Amino acid sequence: MLNRIDLRGSAEDPRRLLPRAAIDVTVATEQVRPTVEAVREHGAAAIREATHRFDGTRLQQLRVPAEAIEKAEAELDAGVRAALLESIARARKVHDDQRRAEVTTVLGEGGTVTQRWLPVGRVGLYVPGGLAVYPSSVVMNVVPAQAAGVASIAVTSPPQKDTGLPNRNILAACALLGVDEVYAVGGAQAIAMFGYGFDDEEPGCAPVDMITGPGNIWVTAAKRMLRGTVGIDAEAGPTEIAILADDSADPRHVAADLISQAEHDPLAASVLVTTSAELADAVDAEVARQVAATKHVERVTEALSGPQSATVLVDDLDQGLRVVDAYGAEHLEIQTRDPRTVAERVRNAGAIFVGAWSPVSLGDYCAGSNHVLPTGGCARHSSGLSTQTFLRGVQLIEYSHDALQQVAGHVVALSDAEDLPAHGAAVKVRFGA
Repeated sequence: MLNRIDLRGSAEDPRRLLPRAAIDVTVATEQVRPTVEAVREHGAAAIREATHRFDGTRLQQLRVPAEAIEKAEAELDAGVRAALLESIARARKVHDDQRRAEVTTVLGEGGTVTQRWLPVGRVGLYVPGGLAVYPSSVVMNVVPAQAAGVASIAVTSPPQKDTGLPNRNILAACALLGVDEVYAVGGAQAIAMFGYGFDDEEPGCAPVDMITGPGNIWVTAAKRMLRGTVGIDAEAGPTEIAILADDSADPRHVAADLISQAEHDPLAASVLVTTSAELADAVDAEVARQVAATKHVERVTEALSGPQSATVLVDDLDQGLRVVDAYGAEHLEIQTRDPRTVAERVRNAGAIFVGAWSPVSLGDYCAGSNHVLPTGGCARHSSGLSTQTFLRGVQLIEYSHDALQQVAGHVVALSDAEDLPAHGAAVKVRFGA
């Protein structure tokens, strides 16, 4: 089922040859522009109109009533409740450990620079609700924001046609996390709502300082448009998994993990990089067997047979590492002998899952790590969502008279070299010059 790319003996740059979904955010940006601009100009009325047009839902109220959130939590399935509480506890433990300490550097007597880490004031967190609904994404967005100390947190997720509200498990997850500002809005209009706010109906929505969370191409396009007006975490593309495996890997595990990501979306990418043609053949056989038994057969089949998915044959693990570093996968599994040693050689990945007992689906829910990760090769230069996403570094520079005098000559010399004499004068005037 998977396409096959043979890089054995090849010295070409792997980035030219590796599969990737064709996503044109630029075109999508122009398509969502009217919606985003309408929300900026007309507020809640434009959000309602877009929600009816795109989601087929007429909203009674954009903000979810408190009683609806409480009801969802009260009616939550006991098994799902236990799983969400465990997910929250593990994520909170990991993300609390990511908080940064204030550090003061002394640069001679009387001269200090203090690095402070201050939380963003208000954030809007987007939770998808299209082909699948993701209460786990509530956890992954809210927990790091809370760990960072963000004072104002709002969540939005698309309304379900039968209720006009976000999925009840998403609402219940908000309740378990203590988030009571939730909106039944999805798509580009949700991003615009957070970016510009609205006050033409009560209760209104105050603009946020940052928007995070994954979404479809329309959400991504709207985030691109709003970048600068607000901060964003990333431009998320279709989900992806790469697995680096040798002949010690169990083909059943590999096939199951490739299928697990293909289940998300027809554009999801599943890539196997292996030194073993025998393993590749065995995985193909397992994929065919397991896909036939899975629920979302059509979606999975389309994703696995698409141009974004493939098996890549390599000469050895050294070449395999070059390939996965060039690919920069959102999720990378290492299923080899001595997997920890191999994993520590990887430079580019959103998250690395080490060994046969650390599947990506563990990270989706209960590993304690975050599942909001860079896609489309952005792991080569970007990180996944974390507590640090919601922290801003602010420097406090404090020099005494004597400390400034020690470096005054250097400041003047450099300001003269850059032909900015007023910079030097601002120092000299303090010493009577």
